[in-house]
Amino acid sequence: SLAYARVLETHDKHLSPVSTAYFPKPLLLHQGHMEWLFDHEGKRYLDFFSGIVTVSVGHCHPKVNAEAQKQLGRLWHTSAVFFHPAIHEYAEKLSALLPEPLKVIFLTNSGSEANDLAMVMARAHSDHTDIISFRGAYHGCSPYTLGLTNVGPFKMDLPSGIGCHSTMCPDVFRGPWGGSHCRDSPVQTIRKCSCAPGPMGKEGGTWCHCHIFKFCILFTDCCQAKDQYIEQFKETLSTTVAKSIAGFFAEPIQGVNGVVQYPKGFLKEAFELVRERGGVCIADEVQTGFGRLGSHFWGFQTHGVLPDIVTMAKGIGNGFPMAAVVTSPEIAKSLAKHLLHFNTFGGNPLACAIGSAVLEVIKEEKLQENSQEVGTYMLLKFAKLREEFEIIGDVRGKGLMMGIDMVKDKMSRQPLPREEVNQIHDDCKNMGLLIGRGGIFSQTFRIAPSMCITKPEVDFAVEVFRSAIIQHMERRAK
Repeated sequence: SLAYARVLETHDKHLSPVSTAYFPKPLLLHQGHMEWLFDHEGKRYLDFFSGIVTVSVGHCHPKVNAEAQKQLGRLWHTSAVFFHPAIHEYAEKLSALLPEPLKVIFLTNSGSEANDLAMVMARAHSDHTDIISFRGAYHGCSPYTLGLTNVGPFKMDLPSGIGCHSTMCPDVFRGPWGGSHCRDSPVQTIRKCSCAPGPMGKEGGTWCHCHIFKFCILFTDCCQAKDQYIEQFKETLSTTVAKSIAGFFAEPIQGVNGVVQYPKGFLKEAFELVRERGGVCIADEVQTGFGRLGSHFWGFQTHGVLPDIVTMAKGIGNGFPMAAVVTSPEIAKSLAKHLLHFNTFGGNPLACAIGSAVLEVIKEEKLQENSQEVGTYMLLKFAKLREEFEIIGDVRGKGLMMGIDMVKDKMSRQPLPREEVNQIHDDCKNMGLLIGRGGIFSQTFRIAPSMCITKPEVDFAVEVFRSAIIQHMERRAK
């Protein structure tokens, strides 16, 4: 391997000047195996961020490696002007995992590229321009998708994102409304909920104020926070966009914004409102798809909705540059009327062989089931730390996608200063644990290990994180 000093020098001279590396002393990684990474000095780290929620089945998984090597010796590239078996085999496998009518697949190379294409599809099918996405959303960093991405550091002074509009994110922890019964997670926010549990108790009954009859009535799916956020969504439709719109983009759980979950039932109502305006609904499954959430293979299924377009990347190829857009035959035909869509590298033989191997590993090793079991175990373990430490404001997520929101104190919910979060982050790394960052103020630790993770490794990660918090509290006391 190159010497560390030479790597730093080369990076400064020849690579992007945008500072993206974690830690004051950036990690120089040399090797990976399943849930582990090794740096240039041979030190081992438990990877709980998976290359930004990308390594789905494990670094250098033996089966994926073997299939890639087999395809390397057979055929690397043809482009879409020729056919090859790998793309057709993969199309059959992937389409079988999606409900009707989501059966037409466009293969691309990255999540940004997939969302670019989905934007064009929505506009081509609807013959309208305006597209809505949440504040805090991340849908890519290409010139086109920057309009959908609503995280400050990714915005730029130059014109971009024409026809893209943001709406309030229904965040039940940091938003104006929310409480302890709102989200689809084993762990709820500690905010008091305006929807108190009713007599149905564990069966899910809640007492809610009925605006029609002006008294409290028992509903099974009632959430006042959801209703308030829906009113905000309606206000966006009434004031910010045209009478007819092209579509609405939503991550089933926001990733870059710190694993933000919406109130139960929100997306279902929002999708109905969008379709009333002639728009299509796009689920961005770049981080949530392929079994990571445990209970379902796709994040949109956890909301009980059926999108018109689904975009996916990251875990689709276990780190290989691969992505896809899946839609209905009707929307695909609308695109074809407006655009001769062509992609030189999309669906290349090597990508498709790797994609097929990933799907086989998820099924054979029951990794979706593992995400559910180990992910729930992990969420509950970290939730206990919230009870122990005042600076842990929220623990949230589903399956193996989790956020730990750091605060000055639980009452104010003000974000913990960045420099303090940086110290905790670096301490975890020094003890052999790699975790991610997110949130508008970079105040949330993002945890998303490969789906092969085990409970003993979760125990190690929780203990490391707890030790890092204790070290931080001791520094504060001094």
